[in-house]
Amino acid sequence: MKKTIAIVLSLVLMFAFTAVTFAAEKAAAKQVTGEVSAVDAKAKTITVSKKVKDKVEDTVIAVDDKMLADVKQGDKVTVKFTVADGKNTAKSVKKEAPAKKEAAPAAAPAKAAPAEKAPAKKPAAGY
Repeated sequence: MKKTIAIVLSLVLMFAFTAVTFAAEKAAAKQVTGEVSAVDAKAKTITVSKKVKDKVEDTVIAVDDKMLADVKQGDKVTVKFTVADGKNTAKSVKKEAPAKKEAAPAAAPAKAAPAEKAPAKKPAAGY
């Protein structure tokens, strides 16, 4: 009986520790939206700057070759990344569409001559 209780208790503790480990890994996923302020091809990193209140915060993120080729300094991006051993590693880099410039208002159409009045219709009989 004591062995059975010990085995059950061991299994419960094992599942509890496993759940905590998975929760900790999931909590390490982050996201940053800002402007690419630096691209380091040699180190395969990008630096994303975002303004928080009155300060600018920089986040250095490791990227793969494809992500590195898709971004350049000055791009507005949203980067989803994970933090492991103190290193930020990108999972995805999404460039934001450039803001569309508003077109100049079209010239006002020329005023048309007043239309001639159509003759009034007679009401239909029986109604």
